[in-house]
Amino acid sequence: MVWSAWLRSLNTSENTTTAPLPVRFLAEVNASVGAGALFTDPGDCWPYGYDNSRRHALPQAVVFASSHGQVVEIVKACNRHRIVLTPRGAGTGTTGATVPDRGGVVLSLERMNRILGIDPANRSARVEPGVTNQELQQALSQHGFFWPPDPTSAAVCTLGGNLAYNSAGPRAVKYGTPRENTLGLRAVTGDGRELRTGVVTSKGVVGYDLTRLLIGSEGTLAIITEAVLKLTPQAEAKATLQASYRSIHSAAAAVSAIMAQPVTPCALEFMDRTAIEMVRSFSGLDLETDAGALLMIEVDGPAYALAQSVAAIESAAAVDGLIGIQVANTPQQIELLWNTRKALSPALRNVAPKKINEDVVVPVSRIPELIEGLEQLSRKHAIRIVNFGHAGNGNIHVNLLANPDDKAEMARALACLDATFDLVLKLEGTLSGEHGVGLEKRDYIARELDPVALELMRGIKSRFDPNHILSPGKMLPGA
Repeated sequence: MVWSAWLRSLNTSENTTTAPLPVRFLAEVNASVGAGALFTDPGDCWPYGYDNSRRHALPQAVVFASSHGQVVEIVKACNRHRIVLTPRGAGTGTTGATVPDRGGVVLSLERMNRILGIDPANRSARVEPGVTNQELQQALSQHGFFWPPDPTSAAVCTLGGNLAYNSAGPRAVKYGTPRENTLGLRAVTGDGRELRTGVVTSKGVVGYDLTRLLIGSEGTLAIITEAVLKLTPQAEAKATLQASYRSIHSAAAAVSAIMAQPVTPCALEFMDRTAIEMVRSFSGLDLETDAGALLMIEVDGPAYALAQSVAAIESAAAVDGLIGIQVANTPQQIELLWNTRKALSPALRNVAPKKINEDVVVPVSRIPELIEGLEQLSRKHAIRIVNFGHAGNGNIHVNLLANPDDKAEMARALACLDATFDLVLKLEGTLSGEHGVGLEKRDYIARELDPVALELMRGIKSRFDPNHILSPGKMLPGA
């Protein structure tokens, strides 16, 4: 399928703003950013209207900022002319948060891609939002450090996007999310005011915690132009374990047992039987034929204590239903075991390119109830469900395999999704662990947040963005 045809096949959102952008506004923006940094031709703007949610809406213009000062001027111009502005990193998000469904301007931050400084003595780094996660990790590794958040899309996703969504990844189980690993921010509010939050020290309690407020706000309050990140020294040694179980319930029980003992793994990933079958058929990997579930476990720490840590994990993982555990210590062995998990995403894209992918979270001890409930929903609605994800913190990616071109199947899938959200909240969970809300979950979050919380959040939005130009209609449902 050619590029243009593929784009037309996406789930397209109609812009609600069709009036042409004022010539004076475009002239002001062009003067702020210089030649080659403003697109208005629809063909040039088209690729910046999508994200990984498969939604698409054509922006009326795309502007590329290369400095904090330019972001300030762009935001001020949008306020003067009441033009909707949608900040964007690399477009790897899955919830439509960067889709310009109300027209206006997309502000691409991809050219703000400098690592401004790495400070090993203070375990910090100062970066711009367009730096990719992988670029930062490679630069930090030369100093013996890493930044804990490690989304699956690390090779292409930007740090600005990681912060906007509070995107984490497998290492969050031990090292936390961007909120726990960011010291301070520089940002531009929705009305063009410049703002610095947080500190450059490891402690600081002066004022409200605006840093954590902006992280995860999906570009609805302010545009992050710089971040001071907290770094972690690379572990001296690492080992990877792959444990297979006869049933999904045995694996869930093992997760609870592992997380209840003192040694915290740096990754604890989960795959159910359907996911294993997909990997086996797609990649040809040698996996047990009777495995109903699989755990990928990574342990790191001082070399002298690694064997003891691995033994503790093995002991906790040895619940009823265990088939076997493989332990890898060399880089080659570790890569071989992780190939199982890495093969899952391409396998899913091959089998179900238009699946519904959710990232719900429940308390770790309630994972068995979640899995059992999902099995019942799968049977009730006749929808195939594939479960995998970051089991160490209860963050399970629930994939409903449905074909959007089959109306009856999609109706069942949406009913199944609705019931899935009810199940998650009944288990004291949350509707999103790291994918965010955007447009995809906006109309569901009133089930999780009470009216007072929503009212306060709308008030915060109005204080940061009084003219409501920043990603309006995203994240918060209408009053």
